[in-house]
Amino acid sequence: MKSTPLFEAAGVIEAPVGRVERLLLAVRPGPVGADNVWLLAEHGGVVAGGPERFTLSTPTHTMTVEVREHTIAFQGGWWYRGEYAVEPHTEGTLLTHRVRNVATRGRWGVPLANRFFFGFDRSASDGFTTGLRRIGDELGCRTRLL
Repeated sequence: MKSTPLFEAAGVIEAPVGRVERLLLAVRPGPVGADNVWLLAEHGGVVAGGPERFTLSTPTHTMTVEVREHTIAFQGGWWYRGEYAVEPHTEGTLLTHRVRNVATRGRWGVPLANRFFFGFDRSASDGFTTGLRRIGDELGCRTRLL
C-alpha cells in the first residue's frame, strides 16, 4: 500500500505496555464499547471480521480496523489511515499516532485540502492530546505529550 505521512504525534503513558495494549488493541466482532475498539467507543458501531482485519460500521460510515503486534490502524474514506503504535518507554509506554494519506487517486489534493481548508494539523494534534488524556483517565495514570 502506497502512503504518504501527513501527521505524527507521540506521548508517554505512565503504565506498563501490556496494560495499554489491553485497552487500545482489543478488537473483536461485536458492538464497539469500553472493551472493544476503546479508542472509538464514543462513536459506537459494530465490528465484524477478524482476527487481524475487521470492518467497523457506524450509522454514518464504514472503516477498516487492522490489529497487528503493538499497532492498531483505522482506515476509511478515500484517503485516511490513522495508526497507533505502542512501545516500551522508560516511564511506561510510548504511544505514537501517525496519519497517512493512502488515496489511490487525487493523492496530491489531500495535503492541500487538509492544510488550507480544514485545519487538519490543529485538529489532529488536539485529538491526540485529548485521546492521551482519556487514556490516562481510564488507566488512572499520568500522561504527557512529547
